[in-house]
Amino acid sequence: MNDLLIKILCTLGAFFILIAALGIYRMPDFYTRLSVTVKAGTIGVGCILAATAIYFFDFSVTTKVFAIVFFIFITSPVAAYMISRTAYVSGVKLWDKSVINELKDSKQLEQPENPELMD
Repeated sequence: MNDLLIKILCTLGAFFILIAALGIYRMPDFYTRLSVTVKAGTIGVGCILAATAIYFFDFSVTTKVFAIVFFIFITSPVAAYMISRTAYVSGVKLWDKSVINELKDSKQLEQPENPELMD
C-alpha cells in the first residue's frame, strides 16, 4: 500500500512540476508565468517530499520533510508576491488583454518625494 501511495505522490508531483514548466512557455506575460510556476511548483515539490517522508518513514527524516514543506508553502507565495510587486514597480508591462489592474491606483506604489532616496 505504501508503494502505491509513493508512486501516486511522485507522479502527481512530477505532473505539477510539468505544468509549471509548460506554464512558463504558454502564459502570455511575466505575472501569469510567475503565478503558474509558483503554485504548481510548490504543490509538485510538496507531493514529492511527502512521498519521500513515506518512503523513509523515519522520525528524523519525516520531521525534516514536513518542516521543509511547511517553509516552502509559507515562503513561496510571499516571494512570488514580492517579485511581482517589484516587477510592477520596475515597469514590467501587463498583458494587452489583462482586465484588472489592482495596483494601478495604489498609494503604496508612489515614488518617494525625496529623489535622493532612490540612490
